[in-house]
Amino acid sequence: MKFTAFHLMSYPNLPSDFTERYRSVWVDIPRALYDPQLGHRIYNEYLDQLELADRLGFDGIGVNEHHQNAYGLMPSPNIMAAALARRTRHASLVVLGNSIALYNPPIRVAEEFAMLDVISGGRLVAGFPVGTAMDTNYCYGEIPATLREKYREAHDLIIRAWTENDIFSFNGKYNKLRYVNLWPKPLQRPHPPVWIPGGGSIETWDFCAEHDYQYSFLSFFGYVAAKKVADGYWETMARKGKPLNPYSMAFAQGVVVAPTDQEAERDFAPHADYFYNRCLHIHPNFADAPGYRTLNSIRAALQSGLPVKLKQHYSWKDLVDDGIIIAGSPRTVRERLREAMKSLNCGHLITGIHMGSMPPELVRQNAELFAREVMPYLRDMWSEWEDKWSPHPLPESERAEPAPVDFRRPGLEHNRIISATPWRPAK
Repeated sequence: MKFTAFHLMSYPNLPSDFTERYRSVWVDIPRALYDPQLGHRIYNEYLDQLELADRLGFDGIGVNEHHQNAYGLMPSPNIMAAALARRTRHASLVVLGNSIALYNPPIRVAEEFAMLDVISGGRLVAGFPVGTAMDTNYCYGEIPATLREKYREAHDLIIRAWTENDIFSFNGKYNKLRYVNLWPKPLQRPHPPVWIPGGGSIETWDFCAEHDYQYSFLSFFGYVAAKKVADGYWETMARKGKPLNPYSMAFAQGVVVAPTDQEAERDFAPHADYFYNRCLHIHPNFADAPGYRTLNSIRAALQSGLPVKLKQHYSWKDLVDDGIIIAGSPRTVRERLREAMKSLNCGHLITGIHMGSMPPELVRQNAELFAREVMPYLRDMWSEWEDKWSPHPLPESERAEPAPVDFRRPGLEHNRIISATPWRPAK
C-alpha cells in the first residue's frame, strides 16, 4: 500500500462562535478574519510539516486548490509544490490538483505542471479535479452547466501539449490557440500520472476508466459511508473490462495516532472539533450550484447513503464510531485502517497529518507515530498488484540538489526564527 501525507492548510484561528456569527467558511467569509502575519507563520510551518513527511518515508506529499475560504489556504497549489520540489527528495508531489476548467487558456496548467515535474526530477502526480461548486461557480463565476464540457476540452489540450512532439493548433469550443508549443515538456513520458479527484460523480468514474487514470475519492465522511461509492466505481471498472487494481483508487481518510486511545481523544478532539464544526461550516446554497451535478450523479449520491449535508455538530464519538476519522493507538489505527482499505479495495491512502487547528508539535507526533508504527505494518497490502499510478522519477544519483546554505554568512544564522515560537490556536 502507498501513503500520501495530505495538507489542506486550514486557517487555524477562526473564533469559537464562528458558526453562530457567520454563515459560511467559504465564498463570503469576511476578509477581516484573516491575519496575514499569522498566515506568514502558518504557511511556513505547514511547508515544514510536509517536508517532514518526506523525511519520514511517506510515498507522497499532497496539496490542492481552493479559493476564498478558511478551510484550505491554497488558491495556488503549484506555488506550494514549487517550494516543496526544492526542499524534498523522495516523496511524490501529489498536486490534487489544478481545477483545469478555470484556466484561460488551460495550457498554463500544462506549462506549470511540466515545470514542477522537471524541477522535482520526475516526482509529479498531476491532479485534474473538476472543482467544487464553491470554487468554480461562486468564486470564479463559471457557468455550472458548461463546467464539465470546459473541463474535458481543457484536459484534451493539456494531454496533447504534453505528448505531441510537433507544434500544433488547437481549435476548441472554449480555447482557440494558433501555436501550442510546450516549453518545457514534462520529464515523465508520455506524461506524469494523472489522478482525478472526485466526490462521487459517476461521470468521473467513466472518465477515469476511459483514460486509465486513477480515481481519488475525497470524502470527509470516512470509509464506512464511502463503501457504496467505492462499490459504484469498481462496478464501472468491471463493466468496462478494466482490472480491479486497488492502486487505481485513492481514498482520503482522516487518521490521527497517539500512544493510547485515551491520549488520542485528549490530544486531538479539540482540533477535530475545530475542523468539522468550523472549517466545514459551508452554506448549503454554495455547496451544490444548480447544474453543477448531472441528474445521474444526484441520483447516485442519494442512493449511495452518503449524507446529503454535514451534521449541525460532530462529537468525538460521532467521528470515531462512524469511521469519519480513525483515531487511537498505533495498534487501533493499524487494525481499523486495514479493515477500511480492504473494504474499499483501495491501494493509495491519502491522510492529513494536520487537522484543523493542530499545533506543530502535535502534527510532528502524529506524523512520526504514523510513519513508524502504522505504515510498515500495512505495506504488504496489495503487493500482488502493480502500481501504475505513481511517478517514475530520475534515479537518485541523477537528481540535482539545492546548493547548501552557508549559515556563517551574516544574517543567515537566524533565518528559521519563525519556527522557534509557534502560534497557538484560539480557544
